[in-house]
Amino acid sequence: MTSAQLVNLKGKNVGEVNLSDTVFGIEPNTGVLFEALQRQLANARAGTAKAKTRAEVSGGGRKPWRQKGTGRARAGSIRSPLWAGGGVAFGPQPRDYSKAMPKKVRRLALKSALAARKDELVVVKDFSELKEAKTKEFAVALKQLGIDDKKVLLVLDFACETCEKVERAARNIDLLKVVHVNDLNVKDLLECEAVLTTERTVEAINTRFTAEATKTEKPARKSKSDRKAKGEAKPKAEPKPKVKAAPAAKGKAQDAESAEPEKESKAKAPRKKVEEAEAETKPKAKKKAKETEE
Repeated sequence: MTSAQLVNLKGKNVGEVNLSDTVFGIEPNTGVLFEALQRQLANARAGTAKAKTRAEVSGGGRKPWRQKGTGRARAGSIRSPLWAGGGVAFGPQPRDYSKAMPKKVRRLALKSALAARKDELVVVKDFSELKEAKTKEFAVALKQLGIDDKKVLLVLDFACETCEKVERAARNIDLLKVVHVNDLNVKDLLECEAVLTTERTVEAINTRFTAEATKTEKPARKSKSDRKAKGEAKPKAEPKPKVKAAPAAKGKAQDAESAEPEKESKAKAPRKKVEEAEAETKPKAKKKAKETEE
């Protein structure tokens, strides 16, 4: 883990502060820095430039003169782009210049900018030695730190009342910009010549990026050779649960089965009745036939 000198407001060394390798120990990616800076400048553009077309300029509803016979060029409106006071052809219109960038790339650009300013980092123990929120006192402190003639970026976490006092004392100094630690950006870090901050703010930066790194990291998948070396078996896929038939479906199937014999019995019932009727009518017919013969 890299470290930086810890000084007081008089510029005397009082110790060291640890800098996270995941932030200040990486090699700056110049390509990502360029894209992030270009995106930030583009997103800052208002895009509100507007020129009126011939349809938006007032007047010009009547044809200025008849089409033929005047000896002049034909004209349909006095608000044509060819006329003074007319509309503008292909003029600027409101548009959005903003560009998108993935979250991981934005994080890498910010870490690269912090790593590029590692040597220009001035870490103060705290600003408790600043008695009053006066610009004159803070200017003296900058002179003692040796950064009074540089473009300074002051990064604060605003976790105490001292930070508010420092912000009021420093905001009127030329070539100095005060930024909240959550508002750190690539443009300010690349434009400044020195970064002034406190020990507590550096710890906040370290914890912020290390926590984000642990969230994005995924557990490495073990290869087949690693599993063989450790004698581990291949992870089996969980068996899919068997889907049982719904009880309502069973009931319907049973009803269908019980309905079939009922249909058969209904189909057989009329046949039996016909046979019985024929059996009853046959002896009567024989008796009649004998009677007629006699």
